[in-house]
Amino acid sequence: MTTYHFVGIKGTGMSALAQILHDAGEKVQGSDIEKRFFTQEVLEAKNIPILPFSKENIKDNLTVIAGNAFGDDHEEIKAAEELGLPLFRYHEFLGEWLQNYTSIAVTGAHGKTSTTGLLAHVLSNIKPTSFLIGDGTGVGHEDGEYFVFEACEYRRHFLAYEPDYAIMTNIDFDHPDYFTSLEDVVDAFQQMAYQVKKGIIACGDDDQLQEIQAKVPVVYYGLGDSNDFQASNISEDENGTTFDVFVRNTYYNTYTIPGYGNHHVLNALSVIALCQYEGIPSDDIKHISNFKGVKRRFTEKKHNDQVVIDDYAHHPREILATIESAKKKYPKKDVVAIFQPHTFTRTRMFLQEFADSLKEADFVYLCDIFGSAREESGNLSINDLQEKIEASRLLELNETAVLKEHGDSVLIFMGAGDIQKFQEAYEKE
Repeated sequence: MTTYHFVGIKGTGMSALAQILHDAGEKVQGSDIEKRFFTQEVLEAKNIPILPFSKENIKDNLTVIAGNAFGDDHEEIKAAEELGLPLFRYHEFLGEWLQNYTSIAVTGAHGKTSTTGLLAHVLSNIKPTSFLIGDGTGVGHEDGEYFVFEACEYRRHFLAYEPDYAIMTNIDFDHPDYFTSLEDVVDAFQQMAYQVKKGIIACGDDDQLQEIQAKVPVVYYGLGDSNDFQASNISEDENGTTFDVFVRNTYYNTYTIPGYGNHHVLNALSVIALCQYEGIPSDDIKHISNFKGVKRRFTEKKHNDQVVIDDYAHHPREILATIESAKKKYPKKDVVAIFQPHTFTRTRMFLQEFADSLKEADFVYLCDIFGSAREESGNLSINDLQEKIEASRLLELNETAVLKEHGDSVLIFMGAGDIQKFQEAYEKE
């Protein structure tokens, strides 16, 4: 029996995939740098060995799965090639593995992780379901029927997959270190659409997705009247958001979700559409009402009269959605945005858009740009963004006590880098 060895097992996708194989009865181990990451807690709980990187880890009878962050010159990857071991990149192996199930890829520029988590939650309450979420969560079943997974468009990695279904939440220009334009992103999604085998659930409110072509049926969902699945009569209260669903203009059912904001309604609507397409009874889908969310997506804590939120938002559109959620859930509180831009290329590309989205908050604090090892900073700095946002303030790690001034407020720590260290420093104050 082979042992699956993960090169870079602490990565969010790699950790989740390792958990899935372990749960499915496979023998799993992995290696990584010795710095501690949140993803390793669940690996340790499942007694999955985590070794320091070393070519000595690579032995006969291993199947090696390499994280996409590591080049072909990595010592363990080279050792695997020299021994002639089966060697896969993460997305290549995932593309093979999902063929064992009715597979559902969740893709889009925004909302992938939350939608994947919600769909996994609903299906898991109905049938045995394996799932891989981009927050590092992975669950496998030896007798699983469905496999729900997050499919990332970055570097066109999702073209390694041929899923039965795809949920497409939106198409937007991001990852400017790889994609050259919005048209380049659209081209990648179009290629993905041609690889889907049974059906596509696409957001009809998204202009780019309206143009998508496929060899399978495309079912549209959204708030507009022209969609196959439409959410209408949306209302919010202390329990969350309630809305009616119409299928091709015929009333289907009424649902309540714990989240606030139209993006949460759209995420839920995509899940409802997929389940209806698969013949799942409408009342069974009401498990969406007790979904607890995924990691780093509007994750809340209370500190006296303040609400402190950790959120992964790192694109202008995501920032707008997160601020909207906070304002709808806490309409009587000020919203304070503490934002750390992620990568110089993205910050440079969307400098004005970042400024415009952050202006929706009542107060704005900016942290230094979190750069990437693959890029040069050039002449760009956080001051360039600050100049575009009147009354915004720069925040150093040793200055977080200033946030105490905002009593009875919602503090949102946003970013895809290490923004959590600012939140942790504040919580220690």
